[in-house]
Amino acid sequence: MDNKIYAAIDNRKVAIIGSGFVGASIAYALTIRDLASEIVLVDSDSKKASGEALDIQHGIPYMGTSAVRAGDYCDCKNCDLIIITAGRNRRVGEDRLDLISDNIGTMKAVVDKIKPYYTHGVIMVVSNPVDILTYKCSEWMNLPNGKVFGTGCILDTSRLVRSIANYTNLNIEAIKCNIVGEHGSSQFPVWSRLSIAGIPMKEYCNSVGLPWGVDQKEEIYNQVKNMGAEIIADKGKTHYGIATCVCSLADAVLNQRLTVAPVTSPLQGEYGIEGVSLSIPSIVGVNGVEHRLEEKWTKEERRRLQDCADKLKRALREFD
Repeated sequence: MDNKIYAAIDNRKVAIIGSGFVGASIAYALTIRDLASEIVLVDSDSKKASGEALDIQHGIPYMGTSAVRAGDYCDCKNCDLIIITAGRNRRVGEDRLDLISDNIGTMKAVVDKIKPYYTHGVIMVVSNPVDILTYKCSEWMNLPNGKVFGTGCILDTSRLVRSIANYTNLNIEAIKCNIVGEHGSSQFPVWSRLSIAGIPMKEYCNSVGLPWGVDQKEEIYNQVKNMGAEIIADKGKTHYGIATCVCSLADAVLNQRLTVAPVTSPLQGEYGIEGVSLSIPSIVGVNGVEHRLEEKWTKEERRRLQDCADKLKRALREFD
């Protein structure tokens, strides 16, 4: 391999804005995966950021060789990836859109502090409501299409795939299905695209004697859509699941390993929608969202995506 390529790989730099449970969990996951040579934690509470960085850095070296440290917004310079987790978390009984009034101001403040130091790289939004904040971050940063994207429905999809795997008693790698739309109450699974090792779900279930119909779909999806709220009710917050999802996306960006995931980014006319960020299957790579895929969905699924867009556009208008 060319020495210049080695240098590019060896100098991957990531800044994580926000060192709460989510930000710290992401830093830890990135470290044990060795996905970056340098990870900088930036937080308004500098002592918290320093403590988290030291705790991660003190792990056994062969579990991860990243240099993890606390820093400031000036450390966003020359980052390959900037991950934004700043903002308050959902409380018990809250919808993600209930966070808009608190977190949109936080996002604007974060963007204003990043911009003077931004040189290149991808910005990944994790903070909720992720669709709203991704759209506004993209607008305020004014970067090329796809350079700003959010984690969107990737965690919801991971939970769905796990639930289907439990139902079929199969390995998760055999199951392909996405949850799309809003990362919130109006999201939905694209059941028409669900397959097992490339075989349509209905056909597979018929061949092995498993029932598959409306009742099974509703039962599985009801489990999935309540998982986040259940975890929050049990332990107060969710952070491990999203950290591993961020790692998968970071691997795609930092190591140029193209992956397809239902992440959120400002649509440019896909499915006839623009002016809002929604999760649809997208190719993620070194430039962020490289391409948004427009699959063949049913009319009902396309209508539901439009409903998601209309809902989020109404929310955006309240804060313009």
